[in-house]
Amino acid sequence: MNQPLRKIDFIDARPRFTEADAIALNNRFRGTDTVEMLRTLFEENSLGRMAVVSSFGTESAVLLHLIASADPTVPVLFGDTLKMFPETLDYRDTLTELLGLTNVITYRPDPETLARKDDKELRWSYDPDGCCEIRKVIPLERELANFDVSISGRKGFQSSTRKGLPRFEIDGDRLKINPLADWTKEDLEAYFEAHDLPRHPLEEEGYPSIGCQPCTSKVKPGEDPRAGRWRGWDKVECGIHTPIADPDDPANQPVF
Repeated sequence: MNQPLRKIDFIDARPRFTEADAIALNNRFRGTDTVEMLRTLFEENSLGRMAVVSSFGTESAVLLHLIASADPTVPVLFGDTLKMFPETLDYRDTLTELLGLTNVITYRPDPETLARKDDKELRWSYDPDGCCEIRKVIPLERELANFDVSISGRKGFQSSTRKGLPRFEIDGDRLKINPLADWTKEDLEAYFEAHDLPRHPLEEEGYPSIGCQPCTSKVKPGEDPRAGRWRGWDKVECGIHTPIADPDDPANQPVF
């Protein structure tokens, strides 16, 4: 029988997670069906405030269907960078209605920051990391300040940087859950088929991985599915999934 997670330490009225908590959760739910795991976590409600982070990309329907099956009221955070494909915005609306998601929150970059750091809206062309920071990373961190746990749609097979991805990991003092960490591409395709889920309209046009419009290109046969993201740059992640350093960890304190 599954044992409840040990009592989480609360600091300033919010839970503070440690590596021990992530290990305990990985051990507890090892081999557990994904829907059962999510439903258990939502019903126990012992981890604090949870939110799903979704790009509404080509594979997003699977996680969102799983979430809706467990609890359609769980907040879903979608970052509109103001550089999105119109098809992605339409897909967001389609999935929200189809799956009965009742708490999809669309957030955007701060206008003053954009005016100060990307007034010509061309930062993506010479500084993609900086563009991602002001349009994706900082806005998401601002939204996640209201939550204790984030749920992502990352899969271990997607890239070398995600290989061996655990279901539960620590992101600063926040817990991150990757329900699809051990799913394969075949698992995803079978789920789409079994539940008759709609595809992102750009997928059939050669976009297996979709981000912002200026930094996403079609993928050629035989290329890595994410080869079309930031093509020509030494960049494979936007930064929202880069582990956040714990400011209270002695290893991250400044040296004088």
